[in-house]
Amino acid sequence: MQELSKPYRILVARFCHESHRLNPRLTDEDLFVVERGNDILRSPAGVLKGLTETLVAAGANIEPVFSANGGAGGLVNHDFYLRMREELLDAVRRIKPDAIGLDLHGAMGTTETPDAEGDLLGALRHVVGPKVPIGIGLDLHGHITPRMLDNTDICIACKENPHSDFVECGQKVAELLIEQLGGRLKPVTVSALVPMILPGAAETASGPLAEIHAKAREYAALHPSIKDISIYNVFRFTDDDEIGQVITILSDGPDADTPSLAVDLATRFWVERERFKDDLLTVDEVFERVRSSPDKRPFAIGDMGDRVAAGAPGDGTILLSAALDGYPGLRGAVPITDPVAAARAIEAGVGTTITLSVGAGFTPGFTPRLITGRVEHVSDGNFVVEGPVGGGDLCAMGPTAVLKVDERIHVLLTTKPADTTDPAAFTSQNIVIENLDFIVVKSGFHFVLNFAGLATPVLVNTPGVGYYRKNQFDYPKSRFWPEHDIASPEITARRHSAGASIRI
Repeated sequence: MQELSKPYRILVARFCHESHRLNPRLTDEDLFVVERGNDILRSPAGVLKGLTETLVAAGANIEPVFSANGGAGGLVNHDFYLRMREELLDAVRRIKPDAIGLDLHGAMGTTETPDAEGDLLGALRHVVGPKVPIGIGLDLHGHITPRMLDNTDICIACKENPHSDFVECGQKVAELLIEQLGGRLKPVTVSALVPMILPGAAETASGPLAEIHAKAREYAALHPSIKDISIYNVFRFTDDDEIGQVITILSDGPDADTPSLAVDLATRFWVERERFKDDLLTVDEVFERVRSSPDKRPFAIGDMGDRVAAGAPGDGTILLSAALDGYPGLRGAVPITDPVAAARAIEAGVGTTITLSVGAGFTPGFTPRLITGRVEHVSDGNFVVEGPVGGGDLCAMGPTAVLKVDERIHVLLTTKPADTTDPAAFTSQNIVIENLDFIVVKSGFHFVLNFAGLATPVLVNTPGVGYYRKNQFDYPKSRFWPEHDIASPEITARRHSAGASIRI
């Protein structure tokens, strides 16, 4: 990597949230982990880590503003979003940076706008003007809009689901910013949109997505001017105009081939649309597998319908009830978001036996479960992710209690929706995973890498707002295949520049 010719001042920040409009619990400031100033450089994670470490190594003067990470959840309180936006804009006005590097998700929506990143980037561009480079690294489930692309010089995504390459994404954003500042890169982005949301097959290591990514790598290798091809398999619980699968190709200067390459890659989503589906086990099937396969225990059971990692509240009790009522020989751990029950257990104290109604406090249609258990552990609920997906992230479950029910099931009661994609969510609460037959995780994909070598992954079809089912949800603007009647789309390319995009 080339060093900067002079110590450019580069402003960096992180503002991440994957916003689920059907989660009735809004995401306010208390559900974000916020750090400011140099604190965000002490142990950064994800895109921010790759971005800052690469820029520092190249000789840049880093100007850190804040890191605000809310994970996934209900729509962000718009007033909180506006406060954070103004904090960032004030810092830009004060610092007057030579460039800006941001760690964003790409699918943040607030109570007033489904395109928060587009709004944020438009405001930034208005302040700094067209000549200050803006580079962003995104989640590949971002809702990519023309407003985002028109107001950035560099807009790229991670390439893997599970997202094990966020750091590499940040490194690439930094490298491209360095090239642009050095006059060695004149970034031009072309995009192509397929206006539909797809119901499944979101992993990038197999199936149709793996094939599309492989073709993208092939195209990039054949065209030296191409610096990045990003493939956005959009977040399913956003609703907006012009939403769907998006291809972006970033090249050094205009490339005559990139429009046709973007259209070709986007068209593959339409051609292969029938293959984008999941094969999930039922609740009984998953517990029968746990019971009949002792050599593969413990199992990590991905609770698809109540996935906190996809923005669901995490208050489902169906797996807890199944384990207690139908599988008396199995030992396990089940997380449940329930601030009231967590507070009562903490107040009762460690060693106390208590009866509680748990769960179903947020998701419509869920049923609470009455349990009696001994309070085994209480804590502030903070832990640091140790696995490859999200490694280094500080997670805050809020005041947390562990109840041991029936001397075999550990119920992890959290105040905030718990990111249980990493074993540390359990081990930090004195739960010994190796002694169990199963662990319920509120995740569909990321947990697979973080639990590798420790538990056998399996996905279960559960109710809730975290998993799409035909005719379950209302989509006023976006089109969901195959639920909606979608005619064969006319897929065209757009070229993006500061403040505008044109069809080509």
